[in-house]
Amino acid sequence: MPSAYLDHAASTPMRPEAVAAVVEVLEHTPGNPSGQHGWARAARRALDDARDGIADLLGLHPGEVVFTSGGTEADNLAVAGVVAATGGAPVCSAAEHHAVLDVVHALGGGTIAVDPFGRVDLEHLASELAADRSISVVSVMLANNEVGALNDLDAVADVVAAARPAHPDGLWLHTDAVAAAAWVDVRTAAARADLITISGHKVGGPKGVGVLGVRAGVALAPILLGGGQERERRSGTPNLPGAVGLGVALAVSARDRATVAARVAEQRDRLVAGLTDGLTDVRETVPGTVVDRVANIAHLSCQGVDSEAVLFLLDQAGVAASAGSSCASGALEPSHVVAAMGVAPDWAHGSVRLSLGWSTTDDEIDLVLAAFPAALAQLRSEREPVS
Repeated sequence: MPSAYLDHAASTPMRPEAVAAVVEVLEHTPGNPSGQHGWARAARRALDDARDGIADLLGLHPGEVVFTSGGTEADNLAVAGVVAATGGAPVCSAAEHHAVLDVVHALGGGTIAVDPFGRVDLEHLASELAADRSISVVSVMLANNEVGALNDLDAVADVVAAARPAHPDGLWLHTDAVAAAAWVDVRTAAARADLITISGHKVGGPKGVGVLGVRAGVALAPILLGGGQERERRSGTPNLPGAVGLGVALAVSARDRATVAARVAEQRDRLVAGLTDGLTDVRETVPGTVVDRVANIAHLSCQGVDSEAVLFLLDQAGVAASAGSSCASGALEPSHVVAAMGVAPDWAHGSVRLSLGWSTTDDEIDLVLAAFPAALAQLRSEREPVS
């Protein structure tokens, strides 16, 4: 049966170059980078080379790159690490990934409102920073992982910079760039962020590895203790194959970004047009004609249907997609992102994210264009009363 993998925002297939690099390390570099003998020194050189390349692509110095087990750990370290070092409080946008949002809530922090497209409300941010001088870290994602909208981090940085003199313990800006790294130049877009998170498996690298960029001067306490690796910021033997694979994937992604993004944007636009044109009960949640967004995400709101039922039928047809919904106490609830955006419940319950990637083909788009309307038609026919 033909299939279409349109869940790249959850995890994208590894780039062949990254696979080859990981296999090379696994086969020929067994040493621990923290050791002293020749095998260890070879491993350290491989780790340093990966660190150097990633630093250059993110606009960092090599010493500012901290390897982690993934985006979740990097986000946790950024928020909890600053709070532990300063004794301050965190805030984040209401549309952040749970890897940020849950940490902020656990540490007693608050959230900043977003607009109907998922972008942080700058006026609300400025107001909160003026009202609470204990805030020491602000986290605003570069691109939203559910709906794809891009935040203007320069504008966010302006607000943070204006408030910084009134915050005696320091005030730092963190951005979760996980959803953006394959599609925008993070070096430029996040140039004024103090802390930057990326994840390997979202850019065509392996799972289980990520990076937190920590610019010089940022107050950060470790949350993992033990061996003092990563300049005392993250203990634990580095995932050398993962780090090398991430470095290669990020480099290939940057090299091919313009070409791939243009192709994927065309595929996404054809997909959205085919699923929404002439329909009143399916719409794009964040239209590209209104806001800047990453090239690969098509987030649709479908009125009067259940997203889990749509996804089940799509899976039966060979289509992999996702929804920003979770089951809580047996009741399906809209994702916190669409809720924060103010999407009406009858539309939010039918939210579906179709996310494309570097390997997406036109045949996959054709399959979804056939399977999606068929799934909706089946669900709506089942809801019609029998006469």
